Amino acid sequence: MKIPFLDRGPELRRLRRAFDARAGSLVVVYGRRRLGKSRLLLEAIRDRPAAYYVGDDRHAAVQREDLARQIATSVEGFERVAYPDWSALLERWWREAPPRAILVLDEFPRIVQRSPELPSLLQKLVDGDDHPPRHVALCGSSQRMMHGLVLEGSAPLYGRASEILKIGPLAVGWTRRALRTTSSAAAIDHWAAWGGVPRYWELAADHASRPEALRALALDPLGVLHREPERLLRDDMAKVTRASSILALVGRGAHRISEVGGRLGMPATSLSRPMAQLVDLGLLEREIPWGRSVQDSKRSLYRVADPFLRTWFRFVDPERSRLAAGQLDEVSRAVEERWPQHLAEAWEDLARASVARLRLFGQRWRPAARWWGPGVDRKPLELDIVAEAVEDPELVLCGDARVSASSRDAARALQELRGKAQRCPDLRGRRVACATWILRRRGAVQLEGVVSAAEVLESSVANTGQERRLS
Repeated sequence: MKIPFLDRGPELRRLRRAFDARAGSLVVVYGRRRLGKSRLLLEAIRDRPAAYYVGDDRHAAVQREDLARQIATSVEGFERVAYPDWSALLERWWREAPPRAILVLDEFPRIVQRSPELPSLLQKLVDGDDHPPRHVALCGSSQRMMHGLVLEGSAPLYGRASEILKIGPLAVGWTRRALRTTSSAAAIDHWAAWGGVPRYWELAADHASRPEALRALALDPLGVLHREPERLLRDDMAKVTRASSILALVGRGAHRISEVGGRLGMPATSLSRPMAQLVDLGLLEREIPWGRSVQDSKRSLYRVADPFLRTWFRFVDPERSRLAAGQLDEVSRAVEERWPQHLAEAWEDLARASVARLRLFGQRWRPAARWWGPGVDRKPLELDIVAEAVEDPELVLCGDARVSASSRDAARALQELRGKAQRCPDLRGRRVACATWILRRRGAVQLEGVVSAAEVLESSVANTGQERRLS
């Protein structure tokens, strides 16, 4: 089912402003596959004189012929000429295209693989004074190649772009509208499986429930997402096997670089660079306890950052042999048995992310993080959510996230939080406010200090922080 065009308001405004510039523009749009980059560009060029072309692996002459046909929609007769090279085609478009014309080259890295001279030709035309100003948009899913072609200092087009947009996942608040779920909790259940990738939402929307969609799309060896991580890694990693092995181990619970190195039989020092690359690509995330320095590598933990990849490496990758052997029913049942813990982890992430967008206890809060380590009594201690007030650094918010709770459970949770805060060595001498995030409320939970799933969803798509007073 095709979902409506959602969000992307700031990106759309920037693109339209660039395309309205009289001096012409070079726009770069990049990000991992399936995030809606092409849909965004098509929205931006709607009702404008534009030629939109998606590159592929065919010979350059065939690609030029197809692009000429696209340009012919705004330049009459453009397709009647056989262009011997890219220079002839681009120079003619630059001369004859109508005012404010836009040329969109989607999957630009794939075009360049067949025509490596293209970035330099575009540089000359963008820099030249003997042609009318034009608008060009370059788009690609390979973040590594887009950096090499456009964004690195040695790239021919470096410094020419008027807009560089890295497209990320959509906010969780759009999940409910995209999937037409009946409740906020159901939307977050889907989020735990698919994250904020619009194409995954479209695929899931064709199924009656999240378990059914997960089975058909990812668990089933014939499912369209069964091998999705391999495709993502091929876009951006030169050494796919090593990257996939790292993600698999982290997804199965090896959260320290030393653990990953030990299980791979490699020194941890040799993994620093590939793990940093995975962090840069948004596939891994590095966590340090709240209040600690990023240089504190001994306290660092690694997690699979993307919810879908976390789902895949936790439930699909370890069972690929059984799934290939036809044990889909058995694996599906095992996934659903373990799903509550997976959902709890996703809910905790969303609760933490909502802190900086909500107004709690009359305060705005800095981004939240987890805290873990020995308490003042030397016993292990973990706090799900810790954040400092923006205007009162001596005030700290402590919180936890619960999948299900009654009013009595919530009251108990708040009391436990106060006790944990007293045991935390990094909170000594600080004033503490406590709140609990509840995904599913059992009965009416009318208690101050409780944040609901609906508020988390709404805050993620609001332009400004929600006014929420907990006192």
